[in-house]
Amino acid sequence: MTRIIADISVSLDGFVTGPDSGPDNGMGTGGETLHTWAFSDDPDDRRILREATVRSGAVVLGRRLFDVVDGPKGWDDTTGYGAGEVGKPPFVVVTSTPPKSVRLTGLDWTFVTTGLADAVAAARERAEAASSAGGKDLDVVLMGGGATVGSALEAGLVDVLSLHLAPVVLGAGTPLFTGGASPRTLVRRSVVATSTATHLIYDVSR
Repeated sequence: MTRIIADISVSLDGFVTGPDSGPDNGMGTGGETLHTWAFSDDPDDRRILREATVRSGAVVLGRRLFDVVDGPKGWDDTTGYGAGEVGKPPFVVVTSTPPKSVRLTGLDWTFVTTGLADAVAAARERAEAASSAGGKDLDVVLMGGGATVGSALEAGLVDVLSLHLAPVVLGAGTPLFTGGASPRTLVRRSVVATSTATHLIYDVSR
């Protein structure tokens, strides 16, 4: 069964980027420390990254995050999705205006202009098709940014919340939760602590 998984790294004080983030400073000041775990040699970090990304049948992201990863200082062959642990799943971008050009032409991009729910639905179709073709269950991963993940949770679109809690306090930046969300019941499924992050997985009650 295809699940919708929100997967994101977050600081101890709840930020998914540092301050002053933008296309030329994607993670903001100090924000790169949030993803130290993804490049760690710790066997638990590697296993968690591998297991999460190998089930990625399609990936959803917001336009702001797309502008970062497709920007001149964005992804390359060593820092793309899954940090080398997975192939190239299709990517679905939520945006009001599709870009005129794409730098990362080797990736499969779909731009959805009719809202987050439609983007998730499009990604689910892609993931289910890949599941059927490959004979194994694949998921839709919401990789961010923070507003996209928060909006998906608020809209009841998320089945699983996977947080990678980095041992850092950023003080400012892009918050994962803005305080306006409706209450949600989470059921903790696993906790794995490494030297670089505490990996938390919750089932989300709709």
